Amino acid sequence: MKVLLAGCNLDSGIISELGKGSALELTPETISAAYARISRSPLPVDELRRAASAEVGEARKSNTRIVFDMGHSSIAEHAVFNVDAIGVSRLIVEEIEKFRLCSYTEKSQRYVLLKDDYVIPAEVASAGLQDRYAEIVREQNEFYHVLFDALRPYVFEKNPELAAEPANRTLLENLAKEDARYVLSLATETQLGMTVNARNMELMLRRFAAHPLEEVRRFGSQLYAACRGTAPSLIRYADATEYDRFTRGELREETRELFAKWGKKKWEEKKPRMLARRGRVSLIWATPDADQKVIAALMHSSSNHSMDRCLAVAHLMDKEEMEKILAASMKRMRFYDAPLREFENADLQFEMIISASCFAQMKRHRMATLTTQDYDPALGITIPPSIRETGMEEPFRRVVFRTEEFYAVLKSEAPEAAAYVLTNAHQKRVIMKLNARELYHIARLRMDRHAQWDIRDTAEKMVNLGRRFMPLTLMFASGKDAFTDLAKTKSVNDPS
Repeated sequence: MKVLLAGCNLDSGIISELGKGSALELTPETISAAYARISRSPLPVDELRRAASAEVGEARKSNTRIVFDMGHSSIAEHAVFNVDAIGVSRLIVEEIEKFRLCSYTEKSQRYVLLKDDYVIPAEVASAGLQDRYAEIVREQNEFYHVLFDALRPYVFEKNPELAAEPANRTLLENLAKEDARYVLSLATETQLGMTVNARNMELMLRRFAAHPLEEVRRFGSQLYAACRGTAPSLIRYADATEYDRFTRGELREETRELFAKWGKKKWEEKKPRMLARRGRVSLIWATPDADQKVIAALMHSSSNHSMDRCLAVAHLMDKEEMEKILAASMKRMRFYDAPLREFENADLQFEMIISASCFAQMKRHRMATLTTQDYDPALGITIPPSIRETGMEEPFRRVVFRTEEFYAVLKSEAPEAAAYVLTNAHQKRVIMKLNARELYHIARLRMDRHAQWDIRDTAEKMVNLGRRFMPLTLMFASGKDAFTDLAKTKSVNDPS
């Protein structure tokens, strides 16, 4: 594992002086210090920046006082770091990418033919299971290459028009890679670029320091070492807290006691019904009268009337009138435009059972609220249709069976690290709460014909379930490739 500081934001004055051969100290802290003074100084902000750059020591003292003593933590958000993360497992990428106010770009198993690099967790080595672990992961990796060799000609035969053009060769090979990867373990090494501000980095460091996995803790310590010298005045509380160390474990214990107290018969009688379900995607809750609430919000921001009056009118409108105002809100929209913020007044909550491959993509939608359970082999696996159609399902299942046998051993001897050996096909339960505007974003990206089939299927189910309870609000939700035709059908786009 390597965690490197790739860059940080610098004051333009410092950059200019560097070009003249000046030996100014390179730190984003001066921008934070200058911006912190904006609220209390009559000087123009460019003069504040010059003053901070000239006196880095004073800038650091100012940051410490304002951010930590006075509690104005948002000042730390003006300092931004670019970080290389190399040789980390796919499993801990899920921990790294939990932080929603950061940016990530990750090596994709859809586009890169994987080698056999994988992480051996310290917990597995401590349990004396390193050799057996390596044997299982090597078997998975060897079968990955077997799968790719079988799927590649299948994909070319399945898409003869595309295969006829040499320029499409990489595209078709990528389709084979994205299905072959379902046998790869979560221990597979990857890399990513991360952009994070100092405030969020401090939160990251505390969470990582308290994490039960040694790989996560090591990532956090290397991240701190890479960045702390660049902005010491903005990153102070990086140690694990009791809150982060113990809260999850205590919640698990309380939960076990509650399920033990209330036996299955009792809670089965009280179990609320899901609103709707499609396969392994269930809609748990949706905003009542969602169409009327979105329409009322559009009318509210477009008038001087109160919300209660807008809601009253929205409930008096017929379907044609409702469609008309929603169409007006999207009349000039193109596939790259987001719906207006008023669409955030309609919420949906889903429970989904999805594969690790699907989750790797779904977790990127960080404006939603996404919480998860651990991976659970009892939930089954997701097998790509191409693996069935090429006759590779039986050997695929044999590899998964041996994986799950060893997972059971790890669960007993090194429980925190057991998930490393599971594959991209294994599944977990997640809860995802999001508003209609965010669901539009998911639809545009994940229902597009170029999207990976697993998440495309999941996104289509989410949208179709949502439409049962907010049919007008979601009537333009589609992949970006289909949006133009859908908009014409709904008479949305301005003919001009």
